[in-house]
Order: sequence, then structure tokens, then C-alpha cells
Amino acid sequence: MASFAISIFSSSSFALSCKYYRPFLSPTAFSVKPISIKASSASLDYSTPSSVIEQKPLKPIKTNCWEWKFKDNVINIYYEEHENESTDHAKNILMIPTISDVSTVREWTAVAKDILGRVGKVNWRATVVDWPGLGFSSRPKMDYDADVMEKFIVDFIKEISSPDNDLVVFGGGHAATIAIRAAKKGLVKPKAIAAVAPTWAGPLPIVFGRDPSMQTRYGLLRGTLRAPAVGWMMYNMLVSNEGAIQSQYKSHVYANPKNVTPAIVQSRYKLTTKKGSRFVPAAFLTGLLDPVNSREEFLELFAELEGKMPILVVSTEGSPKRSKAEMEALREAKGVSKFVVVPGALLPQEEYPRTVADELYQFLQENFESQWLNPS
Repeated sequence: MASFAISIFSSSSFALSCKYYRPFLSPTAFSVKPISIKASSASLDYSTPSSVIEQKPLKPIKTNCWEWKFKDNVINIYYEEHENESTDHAKNILMIPTISDVSTVREWTAVAKDILGRVGKVNWRATVVDWPGLGFSSRPKMDYDADVMEKFIVDFIKEISSPDNDLVVFGGGHAATIAIRAAKKGLVKPKAIAAVAPTWAGPLPIVFGRDPSMQTRYGLLRGTLRAPAVGWMMYNMLVSNEGAIQSQYKSHVYANPKNVTPAIVQSRYKLTTKKGSRFVPAAFLTGLLDPVNSREEFLELFAELEGKMPILVVSTEGSPKRSKAEMEALREAKGVSKFVVVPGALLPQEEYPRTVADELYQFLQENFESQWLNPS
């Protein structure tokens, strides 16, 4: 999500010459205590090439705000709850968006509706959460890194987990890898994890590497993006403009440029215009949110979970060359229970939600229908 920044690094020399975001739902969506409200369907942007066929009636989406206390910060975390009308004995899925400049719970909406609308032996409910500093969550200025994001996932899972710990985690991009890293450490113990287009390297490190000279350049860029005045100017040039967002989506976020609609670009642009929007992207772009530093460490995360839980890896046909190579390294890798390939690039759950939902639902059926219907 950083094509303009990459163009700067590609030159012969490098030089640097919750106020909360309210989704289009209700003015009360960000009260201090969690609340439940109806979401207007007109506010949800499903601009995808696949239609979602619902077989069960769904309840209106519940939107909530959770106060995450981290060090000296109280961060208002936005999350949504999706349920169908059959709430008895529902099992829980946590869906975590891909970390990017324009990360949002919206990328999982169609997949959540699809899975919950299917008639099966197990009833599902889904929680979709925005990262601190991204989406509709508040965006304080603080030192974001992979450890901070892992701590957030651990704390949020503790907040929403039921006593029988029946949670399944679906994550896109870095989200999946951070969740797997937390599971490897024993900090969370989900029943299963699905990694959709998993990544571990930020946009600049995956292209330019991590040698000391590049790390110095990343630090300069990161410091500039975080600065009070020049930071906004740089951020607006690199990220917060519709041209940059459209270019990113067409070049590597979506596989089919025709699927990048003006509505998608406009909705994502709005996410980049709020106070504090540049702090997480500054960390992500320059590699501070990377959960590991090498492919070997990436593979080791999965290998450490061999036999402990099922792990699905959903790779994509149209991912950028370097990202796809990291996904392909997981084919036949230790700890990976199942590896599938779907259309799309770095955001297949948004571009091809029906196809991704098919694979995720089959994974759930294969691993949990008999287990949860006939517990030992």
C-alpha cells in the first residue's frame, strides 16, 4: 500500500527534502460503554464482483466500542458483531482486517454475512475488530510496533472469549501472522486459525530489504511521517489522496483493476483523513509492524503449532511477486493443515468474498462439525 513511497526509495538517492472516526451508522456509536445499534445497509460498501446468497436470516449488525488500556493510553476500539437469527449454541469467529494504510472491518463484511447465512450443522457468529490506530478505532500518537499489535490481539481475545474458549481466528495479511505468533507463544489458544493472503514484511522491507543503510532510511521516513506539520504533508502526498489509493488498489491490493470502484476509493480515502491517521502507516510502511524478520522465522511460527490446532493458508493467484513467494513457501510447510489458492491479490476477502467464504466455511466444516456436535 505504498507505491509512492517505493518510488522515492527507487531513486538513485534518498532524501526527505476516540476525536473518533464515526462509521456511517449513528452518532451514538462511540459512547464510552459498549452499545448495540442497527446499522443501515446503505452505509455498507460491498462493492464486490460476487453476490452473497443468504440462506439464514441475519440480525442487524451490532457496533461496539471497547476501551483498550495500554500503558498511558485509553484507546477506543471499534468492533462489529454479526449474528443470524439462530443464536443458540453459536460458535465464535474473530475476523481481523489486513494491516494497511486503509485497513477496515468492512473488508470482512461480505464474508461474515456469507458464512453466517449458510445452513449447516454448526451455528456461527462473527466479531470483526479494527486495529488501534486504524479503521474506525481511535488513533493516538504512540510507538506502534509488532509487540503492541500482538498485545492488542491477546487482550481483545481475552475480552471476547467464552469460558469454553471456542474461538476461531480469521486474519488477513500481517493480522494472521501476528495471531499465529501470539498462539506460538501460548498467549492465545484459538481452536483454529485461517491465514488469508498472509504476509510478514512491510511494503518497503519486502522490496528493499533490511540492511543497516535501508533501516536508516526507513527511520528517516518514519520520523518525517510522524512529525507535526511536515508529516501531514508527506502523508497526504504518499497515502491520503484518492489517486494514490486508486493506484495501490489497482497495482497490488486487487487483482482485477476493474473491481476498483470510485465508491471503494472514496470510502478508503475518508479513513486516511482523520487526526492520527499517519502513525500506524508510518510504522507499517517501514517494517515496525513486521512480526518476524525472515522467511525462516515465518515458517517456524507455523511449524511450532504443528498438531496443536488446524491452520488454513489461503494464498492468491494475483499477489505481488515477493508477497506471493512468501505465501507459496507455506505450501506443504510444517504446521499448515491445508493450503488453497483463490483469485485475488492482497485483499481477496474483499475482492472475491464468496470464493474466500467457500474455502473458510469448508475449513470450518472439516474441522468442527463432528467435534462440536459430538464432544468427547
